Amino acid sequence: MQSRTIQTDGLTQRVLEAGSGPLVLLIHGFPELGISWRAQIAALADAGFHAVAPDMRGYGGTDKPEARDAYSILHLVGDMVDLVRALGETSCVVVGHDWGAPVAWHCALTRPDLFRAVFGLSVPFQPRRPRGPPTAAMAAISKRLGLGDHYISRFQADDAHAVFDADPATALRKMFYAYDGATPDGRQSTGFIPEGQSFISTAPDDATLPPWMSETHFAEYVAAFSASGFRAPLDWYRNLDRNWALTAHLQDARVTVPAAFVVGERDPVRNYSGQHEAGLKDWAPDLRMQVVVPGAGHWIQQERPDEVNRRLLDFLRLPGVA
Repeated sequence: MQSRTIQTDGLTQRVLEAGSGPLVLLIHGFPELGISWRAQIAALADAGFHAVAPDMRGYGGTDKPEARDAYSILHLVGDMVDLVRALGETSCVVVGHDWGAPVAWHCALTRPDLFRAVFGLSVPFQPRRPRGPPTAAMAAISKRLGLGDHYISRFQADDAHAVFDADPATALRKMFYAYDGATPDGRQSTGFIPEGQSFISTAPDDATLPPWMSETHFAEYVAAFSASGFRAPLDWYRNLDRNWALTAHLQDARVTVPAAFVVGERDPVRNYSGQHEAGLKDWAPDLRMQVVVPGAGHWIQQERPDEVNRRLLDFLRLPGVA
């Protein structure tokens, strides 16, 4: 397994990779890095694939443009198109987790010629909402439930990243704890923030690292986010309404390539995106696999690497996938 920097048309990207054979691109989410895929990179390489996990735009060793508008879904998909070409390939299977899942779904949605299959983790494909931008809908839901603001609504603020930058180690520890499958009921995140609190303060102060997270692995995250901050990763969220405006041409479009979706049974994200799981087959008609992993939480490829690796390799071996 090696790390290297690749210059693409749009930016310089740091990737972690291993193996040779058909390309499998692994896209991380928030607040993660390419290193979150180490177990999958090793398993894919052993199985005869070229596994590549980039630090995404705004993260780790990859460029971090200053302009907020530089973090739209079109930029994120474009980065992956550029990366595939820079790797000397003409097609690949794309895998995405958390925020990386919407990027992967949109890669397959917009460039099925290049991304010949898609494997989503934790976040199902969510079709474009025809009734208006998403943040207004989130605010209306929050008001109706009376649980406080949804964290994505809070992330829209210009200074939302300040609470994370003030103490990256505490922020990361609490986030990993609050969305982990081993965290007891009542201590996981609900996704909503009461008035007077922050996303970080809603997690218990005695939060510990998840069972799968070693101190050494955690230190890699702390070092990366201490160096580059959380402004750029939160700019992904600040582009949600802009993404809605930019993707009018994708209204009612479906993912036509072979697809798979795996989610942890105890993933808190299901509280606010789980409604899209039931209709996934309608929007990805060639859905070959849909699995709920018992007891697993949000960080599923790290929490349950053997299960995810098995499901991923099973998917790749299906006719017409890899």
